[in-house]
Amino acid sequence: MRLRLDLQLFAQEKTERATPKKRQETRKKGQVAKSMDLPAACILLFSFLSLSMFGGFMGDQLMSVLRLVFYDYLTADVTSGNINVLFQELAFKILLIVGPIFLVALIVAILGNYLQIGFLLTSEPLMMKWNKLNPIEGAKRIFSLRAVVDFLKSVLKMLIIGYVVYTTLWGAKEHIMQLSGLPLEETLSFTASLTLNLGIKIGIVLIVLAAFDYMYQKYEYEKSIRMSKQDIKDEYKKTEGDPLIKSKIRERQRRMALQRMMQEVPKADVVITNPTHFAVALKYDAGKMEAPTVVAKGADYVAFKIKEKAKEHGILTMENKPLARALYAQVDIGETIPADMFQAVAEVLAYVYKVKGKAN
Repeated sequence: MRLRLDLQLFAQEKTERATPKKRQETRKKGQVAKSMDLPAACILLFSFLSLSMFGGFMGDQLMSVLRLVFYDYLTADVTSGNINVLFQELAFKILLIVGPIFLVALIVAILGNYLQIGFLLTSEPLMMKWNKLNPIEGAKRIFSLRAVVDFLKSVLKMLIIGYVVYTTLWGAKEHIMQLSGLPLEETLSFTASLTLNLGIKIGIVLIVLAAFDYMYQKYEYEKSIRMSKQDIKDEYKKTEGDPLIKSKIRERQRRMALQRMMQEVPKADVVITNPTHFAVALKYDAGKMEAPTVVAKGADYVAFKIKEKAKEHGILTMENKPLARALYAQVDIGETIPADMFQAVAEVLAYVYKVKGKAN
């Protein structure tokens, strides 16, 4: 009894990898291996790289905005027409300044998610689930192992970023101490350079951490969708059908096929037997058939039923062991006999027609 209970518990343990069907079902529900940190880290890094690449262009556009405001429109008359033109030009200039950053961020965000999970469009995560309002379930999520791991991950992230910021600023401390005596242009240039340097370093660090987070999320996802041996059996039954039901269906199909075959026996010209093991019913219509056709065949019990049906309807039965075996083995129901059997079957049919002629 104890051994049986242990086997049942083992069968319920989720130790097996998820099947393709289970993966497809969880994907439809929006459950995928995905790191939210990876797209954010990529956006940060590539945004700073874009600032580094397009910084000169963005600076020129910013200066053109200042010239537009202070040179062209500062002394202009305040009219509705002038205000509309000013806002249109400012909106266009601002779009030129921030447009490249926004475009890069959008492309990186889409790629960051697509490379992780591919194309996925589902509304399942947005559906209202009342169990999420359960305070007990909420407390379990707060104090779960996953929450602890997320907290430790955030602490580690802040420590590493803090270290990167500290080492970068400490390395530039001498230049920072001299900023008070430098012209404003050099101060702004150094500050921008230092900010870009920090942003790129932090972006690289976050991408490395996000890659480890993605591997962890993938591990957690694989763990969460594991299946027990019983789950796999149940899924197979749902997919392929219950073996007991399938066997009953096959048995019913065999019975229906046997019934249809028995309906063709009364139309046969002769039944060739083994005499006990095999029985093959032949039919030949010279006006419609090129050669004699097997309309029914069977072994053992089915052979007995064919002979019984033939006797019931007055169909002649002939014993020919080699021919019966050959026909049963080589010719399927509904097929014509092969050429190498023409002679033997012709002799049988000739004898049948002779007997029928005498009887008539």
